[in-house]
Amino acid sequence: MKNIFTRGVFALFILLSLTNTAYSQVDLYLDSINVYVTKYGKLQIYSLPDTTVQLARASVLVGTGIGSVMDERADIDFEDTTKLLPIPSFGDFEIYGTYNNNYTALPPNALVKQSIYCWQHQNSFIVKYTVINRETAPINAVFGLELIPELEGVYAGNDTFAYNRQTKIFSNRKTASLGYKLLSGDINSLNVFMYTGTYYNSDTTFWNYLTNGEIDTLFVTDPNDPAVDDPVIIPSFASRTLASGDSTTYYVAYAFGLSYQKMLYNMKLAEQKYDLLTAVAPQGSNAPKGYLLGRNYPNPFNPSTKITYQIPEAASVKLTVYNMLGKEITTLVNGQQSAGNHVVDFNAAGLPSGVYFYTINSGSFFEAREMMLIK
Repeated sequence: MKNIFTRGVFALFILLSLTNTAYSQVDLYLDSINVYVTKYGKLQIYSLPDTTVQLARASVLVGTGIGSVMDERADIDFEDTTKLLPIPSFGDFEIYGTYNNNYTALPPNALVKQSIYCWQHQNSFIVKYTVINRETAPINAVFGLELIPELEGVYAGNDTFAYNRQTKIFSNRKTASLGYKLLSGDINSLNVFMYTGTYYNSDTTFWNYLTNGEIDTLFVTDPNDPAVDDPVIIPSFASRTLASGDSTTYYVAYAFGLSYQKMLYNMKLAEQKYDLLTAVAPQGSNAPKGYLLGRNYPNPFNPSTKITYQIPEAASVKLTVYNMLGKEITTLVNGQQSAGNHVVDFNAAGLPSGVYFYTINSGSFFEAREMMLIK
C-alpha cells in the first residue's frame, strides 16, 4: 500500500507555494502544514518542518448506483489542471482543479470542481466540492470521500477513530490528530475499517459504504494484528437529485493538530471561516432580510481579523472598535453602504493584548460584539 502514497522530501521554506506544470500538481507550504494536491485531485497533508505524512489520501466519490461510482483511483481524469490560483476567491491561497470520469468513461458522467481554501497561519482548511451532472438524464447522486489518514507517518496500529454526534466532527488520532467535518449537510453514512489491500476499490463496495446508512462511532487499529495498516474512512452526504447540467456544492473542513485539543481548536477556526465564506457568498438578487453584525474571524486573533456585517438596504453605516474602558480605538466604516454582505479588516498591530469591542450603527440598528487580541 505504501508505494501508493510515498513521495520525496522537498526542501523546506517558511512559506513556499509551487505548481509543477509538468505534472499539474500543487505543493503549498504553510507555517505548519504542507497541502499537496495531485494531478487527479487527490489531497494529502504533511506536517512541517519534517514533512511527515499525516493524511495519505482524500479523494472524491460520486455514486449513482451499485455499479456506478466515480473514484480517483479508477475513473478520474483531469479537465482543468490542478493549479494554485494567482488571485484566490477566498482565503490566503486557493488550489483549484476540475476532474471528470474520462479515464474509464464509465458512469456516472460527472464533473467535480475542487477548490481548497487555505490560510498561512492556520492548520485547517476548507474544501469546496461542486458536482455537475453531465448525463443527458437526471441522476440521484451520492457524494462522499475516501479518506486514509497515516498519522505521524506510521501505520503500526493504535489509531483511534471517533465520531462526536454533538459536534459532528469525526477524527483519527494517535498523539497527533486529524479531524473532518461535513459543513454543508448531515452525514448519511460513515464507515471505517482497516486497509487490507484494494479489495474495497470496486463500484459495488464503494456504493454499499456510501449508502448503507451506518454511522461508525469508534474504531481502533490493533497493533498486535499481523496485518495492521492504516484506517480507511468513507463518509457520505445524503443523495441529491440533479437534472442534466445541474450542480450541487458540498463543503468539508479538514483540521490537523499535534494533539486532539489543538485539532479541535483548528477545526473551530475552519468553521468560523466557513461562516464567513457563506456570509459573503453571492446572493444573486436576494438582498439580506435584516441587519446582522457577524462574529469577527479569527477570534482570538493576532494581529488582524475580519468583521462581517449585512444591511438589507442602502444606508449609512458606522463600524467602530473600542477597548475595555470604552475608549474609541478606530472607526473602520463611516458612510453610505450598499445593501448586502460586507467584510472589513481590522489590524491591531501596536495594540496590547486584551478584549476589544466592535459596534455597528445603521439607522435604528445597533449591536456590539467582543473580540480578543492575543500576542
